[in-house]
Amino acid sequence: MGYKDLRSFIDVIDKKGLLHRVKAEVDPLLEITEITDRMCKSKGGGKALFFEKVRGSKYPVVTNIFGSLERMCLSLEIERLDEIGERINALLNQAPPKTLREKLSMLPTLFELSKCLPKKVKNAPCQEVIIKDDPDLSIFPVLKCWPSDGQPTDEGRFITFPMVFTKDPENSRPNCGMYRIHIYDKNTTGMHWHIHKDGARHYDKYKALKKRMPAAIAVGGDPAVIYSASAPLPEAIDEMLFAGFLRKEPVEMVKCITSDIEVPANSELVIEGYLDTEEMRLEGPFGDHTGFYSPIDFYPVFHVTCITHRKDLIYPATIVGKPPMEDCYMAKATERIFLPLMKLDFPEIKDINLPMEGVFHNAAIISIKKSYPGHAKKIIHGLWGKGQMMFSKLLIIVDEDVDVQDLSYTAWRVLNNVDWKRDTVIADGPLDDLDHAANFPRYGAKMGIDATRKTKEEGMTREWPQEIFMSEEIKMLVDRRWREYGF
Repeated sequence: MGYKDLRSFIDVIDKKGLLHRVKAEVDPLLEITEITDRMCKSKGGGKALFFEKVRGSKYPVVTNIFGSLERMCLSLEIERLDEIGERINALLNQAPPKTLREKLSMLPTLFELSKCLPKKVKNAPCQEVIIKDDPDLSIFPVLKCWPSDGQPTDEGRFITFPMVFTKDPENSRPNCGMYRIHIYDKNTTGMHWHIHKDGARHYDKYKALKKRMPAAIAVGGDPAVIYSASAPLPEAIDEMLFAGFLRKEPVEMVKCITSDIEVPANSELVIEGYLDTEEMRLEGPFGDHTGFYSPIDFYPVFHVTCITHRKDLIYPATIVGKPPMEDCYMAKATERIFLPLMKLDFPEIKDINLPMEGVFHNAAIISIKKSYPGHAKKIIHGLWGKGQMMFSKLLIIVDEDVDVQDLSYTAWRVLNNVDWKRDTVIADGPLDDLDHAANFPRYGAKMGIDATRKTKEEGMTREWPQEIFMSEEIKMLVDRRWREYGF
């Protein structure tokens, strides 16, 4: 059974000694960030932090809830991050049933899938308090994370863990994305979605129709719901359906007070409103997950029409910046969960590592079972054509015997196995919106490196050398005598 809500997860990590309660009063302007950043960069990601007294607000703040491998696994109720990928792999690799026995054997799987569908409810904890008259965002402990965040005309506060719910006007297909929310004043915000995101596509459709776009921002929910908002899912897959799959239980959804948008019923806070598709406003700057400030640019404006929340609201926030940070552990979950989907198109792929230093989209190291000349370069070009892998600035392909999770060994193999002229691919294409190094916004060069063993057909005129290994006989001998040597 999945966690009911955010607070049930907080209770679990608290009982396990993975939560530190800060009882002294703290300032949401910069101070909470500095405390959280120090915790994130302590051994293993440190503990989650619960700030009980936040200056200027009666509501507490919780940060770093996903900021370790242990808490990331706990949040999804698994022992290993690969478990979810294994569940996905089992679903994807089922052959069509041919006999009655095979059909019956599929019933447990079908029953499990039926439990993933979102469930509509009428009464919701997130609507215990309803504010329709003069809704005011300033009563909530929204953080200013870094000194240069925001415009001179505002405090530079950003909602950093939002789940933004929208609906396609053509087919009513829902979408949930995690786009930062810049607070301009008590009832208007920026909506920072990039042009490649589903929310932005919905916005463009409303603009073509010359209609206002309804939307809702939910803050706080059970961990699977929060994680799913950040997951790189195909447009056709509902994030709340995926959350139900993760938690093995449906996500309860409730209709907003002022629109037909549905949000998770167990959210802590819901901000309802609309976007005028003719209105844009400067948003940013913001200290982003790249470790640099993303610049000021024009983005749509979100107008608040209603705020609902729990009476005893807990406000979750995440701090992004130079790695390692909390979002690095969420990216590690994504790496393991979506590996089976990558193998659907590229079954030769054995493993992938998204190094934290690459902040998700700047580097990916992939091991493959190489079968023919040019195989690695085929994978490089193929991955650049698949979903959000198009943003990868650096793809490194190695042989299947390389453990890509061992960065030291992998670096040794790569740096010894590459002829930079022969084995490097440079291509122009789309880049992530936050890539500041490219000459043009969202477009520039990316590199692929073929660090596999080379064949004669690939231009290798010499014998590929044999890697050094000790004989198994000597290793077994020393294993037996290790203690005798006094080590």
